[in-house]
Amino acid sequence: MANAKRMNAAREGIDRNKAYSLAEAVKLVKDRAKTKFDETIEIAMNLGVDPKHADQMVRGVVNLPNGSGRSVRVGVFARGAKADEAKAAGADVVGAEDLVEKVQNGNIDFDRCIATPDMMPLVGRLGKVLGPRGMMPNPKVGTVSMDVTGAVKAAKGGAVEFRVEKAGIVQAGVGKASFSEDKLVENIKAFADAVQKAKPPGAKGHYINRVAVSSTMGPGVKVDIPSLFGGVTTH
Repeated sequence: MANAKRMNAAREGIDRNKAYSLAEAVKLVKDRAKTKFDETIEIAMNLGVDPKHADQMVRGVVNLPNGSGRSVRVGVFARGAKADEAKAAGADVVGAEDLVEKVQNGNIDFDRCIATPDMMPLVGRLGKVLGPRGMMPNPKVGTVSMDVTGAVKAAKGGAVEFRVEKAGIVQAGVGKASFSEDKLVENIKAFADAVQKAKPPGAKGHYINRVAVSSTMGPGVKVDIPSLFGGVTTH
């Protein structure tokens, strides 16, 4: 009951049918993020694609200019010198067969997963475990790499992976309510630009149909799509 009351109060002053400029939308969302914890600011982009078709799949990674604000635990599948490099770069969990066994037993003690190319035959066995969680290492998003230091630092520093879901929606956390409005706007523009650039060859008609921003516990606010790309070149 209290939650419904709070949500109704948060919705006051938001016109659900209006698409606000990005700066206005961020202000409305930030002003309403009043819980005791530092809420995540999230974006949802409704795309004109059907991900069941391989040529309409949208996925990628973006380095948010101001970081994501969340503490990310990174697991690395590597051996020898590359394992040492991963530890030195700040990876939280590093291993080879031992780490594969742990994950198979349901012990997933990391949020992002990186592997060196030689480890992929081993890591491939974990597809059923890591795949549904969106954690399978992939060269397209830089998580299968010999540059272990770069991959770990990117994951720790605010690299956000995105992948379109069944309904054609891409969602991601793009910062925290404690961030300044300017920093949130910069992060959201960087994210939208990355999704725009990841437009697949099979996408027909309108590519970006609807965009909304929200906080963890707050209502969604529609964003005027052209304002996302103000000063950002789109293709």
